[in-house]
Amino acid sequence: MTDPQQPVFSIEKVYVKDASIETPNSPQAFLEPAQPQVEVQLQNAAQRLNDALYEAVVTVTVTAKAGERTLFLVEAAQAGIFQIQHVPDADLEAILGIGCPNILFPYAREVIAELIGRAGFPPIHLQPVNFEAMYAARVQAQAEKQGPRIEIAH
Repeated sequence: MTDPQQPVFSIEKVYVKDASIETPNSPQAFLEPAQPQVEVQLQNAAQRLNDALYEAVVTVTVTAKAGERTLFLVEAAQAGIFQIQHVPDADLEAILGIGCPNILFPYAREVIAELIGRAGFPPIHLQPVNFEAMYAARVQAQAEKQGPRIEIAH
């Protein structure tokens, strides 16, 4: 028999919450090949769904420009529903800020690469992300000036 207070962590569902791609300068973007400048933005958030379930979302936005001209802008919000029980609040925040994004990011990378490829551009394969370092920086910023935290909506 298992201890009813034993910590529980499981993946209930992984899904694409939102995805979009814009190619505002097509077809001209394909006629004048250029080495694009690529900018990547990353966000993660979490919310409590009920006593045991949380939704975590990793949103990746990739913008490619040639000079002032935008070649494409792609965004994917990769989400998951996680069962998390009997975990102290301090650990819960770390799980939602590190563990869940580590699970979701590879899916987001795949969605981003596929959308860019389907738009007619060579796919961009995003580098792995150190969510532990991002979380530590966020915690340090919060400690220094009560800055932004991972939002956990109750």
